[in-house]
Amino acid sequence: MMDLRRILEGRRPVTEVLRQICGQLESATSSEHRLALMGATEQLIGGADAPWLFPSSESGVRGTYLDLAHVLARCADLPVCESDSGTLPPSSYEDVPVRAQAASAVLKALYFRLGSSDRDELTWDLAWTLAPAVCVFAVAHLQDHVWTNKASRKDAFELLALVTQAGGCRSVSELLCGSSADGRDGVFKAILDLLQPQLNKNNWKRNEATKHVFTWMLVQVQRPCLTDYLVRIFPPSLLISDDFRTENKVLGVHCLHHIILNVPAADLCQFNRAQVLYHALFNHLYTPEAPLIQVVLPCLLDLLCVLENPPTQARVLRKMNRYDEVLRLVLTHMEMEHKLDLRCVYAGSLVPFIEKMGIVIVRHLKRLERVIVSYLEISDSPEEKARLSILDALERTLQVAWPRMECRLAVFGQSLLRFLCDVSMETLSPDIKDKLLGKATHCLQLLDFCTRGKLKVLLMEVDSSCANDIVLQCIRKVTQEPPRE
Repeated sequence: MMDLRRILEGRRPVTEVLRQICGQLESATSSEHRLALMGATEQLIGGADAPWLFPSSESGVRGTYLDLAHVLARCADLPVCESDSGTLPPSSYEDVPVRAQAASAVLKALYFRLGSSDRDELTWDLAWTLAPAVCVFAVAHLQDHVWTNKASRKDAFELLALVTQAGGCRSVSELLCGSSADGRDGVFKAILDLLQPQLNKNNWKRNEATKHVFTWMLVQVQRPCLTDYLVRIFPPSLLISDDFRTENKVLGVHCLHHIILNVPAADLCQFNRAQVLYHALFNHLYTPEAPLIQVVLPCLLDLLCVLENPPTQARVLRKMNRYDEVLRLVLTHMEMEHKLDLRCVYAGSLVPFIEKMGIVIVRHLKRLERVIVSYLEISDSPEEKARLSILDALERTLQVAWPRMECRLAVFGQSLLRFLCDVSMETLSPDIKDKLLGKATHCLQLLDFCTRGKLKVLLMEVDSSCANDIVLQCIRKVTQEPPRE
């Protein structure tokens, strides 16, 4: 074991001491021995004089400290996973948080000294040289996963904050992307250099933290900086999204969506990238998993804005395009879907499609009509997300496709009246019931407006003895009040 006092009194060069520490950490035969070594290293860094720790005249200082950072990160590495699933039982990660805390303590002590010392060229360069490796380590233990606990996540967060501060940056995003003010490049390129060997199709599942580190880093980098790295981030994002596990698919789609939102359309369309993206995302629509569909549909909608001219533009010939292809498949799945969580996701996605397509939605009115009527008939209490969303979709359809609503007066009118009767007798929370009744009443008002008052005439003939007071009150609103804006 290292004797801190003897090392400080002996005045051995810091590079020699750090190499000895790295060797002992690498060769340690037990976890207890390794933890003790890291504790002693933390004391050494915290108690030594700054001129000895950061000697500007000594060669190899940067490389030695970088080796130390890599060795400390390996001390807290996750166990290698050899299975196709890419996951290990939670028991495999039991000792990881303790090791991560010990490594974080040493790195925090180092960065605290770097930040508090006189900012000469060496300490400044050291802070930036170590930043990529330390950031990868910190982010691996920053998020809520089976290999972290509250204490290890706190240490990782504090370490990342110290790295950002020592680099003179105001945020992690600035640390990754750099700043035009001082002309210094960010560390994202160096981080990708570290992650790239672990992100190919043969070994990206060997370390379960790798995909999460890549995703977290990626979403911190936004336009215009992200465009410079498109060639390097696009393949791993596609690879993760193409996995058989839903969790990985969702993670990959998050990455792809971030790329779509932060890379110019011209760069996305170059080398047919946007087409590749479209086919990958479209195929995900055949996977009946609510978490996946929930992220795929918004992603597809933003991608369609890149691939297609807006259907609402009157100057453009309104030919069938990918908007129609996606919506047709979504409506087909909606008609057959019986799982409530998927029905909620599908229903919530309709309004953005209707708004993007505008009057072109009339191409799909027959199928959309069947979906709306069937979804209004089935309750998904207690939250009623699906029925609230489908009422929003009906409202938007009435607004954009009003010229085609007169011939659908009977279908939508009967469906909404039946819906009012059902809701008035269901046991729901007052707030949810009021929302459902209010939205249905507004849809009836819009339907009456679209049919030039024909619905109002029919409602005036309703026999008051056949409906309860709640339904009659809603009918009076339709016959007496104009629709809201």
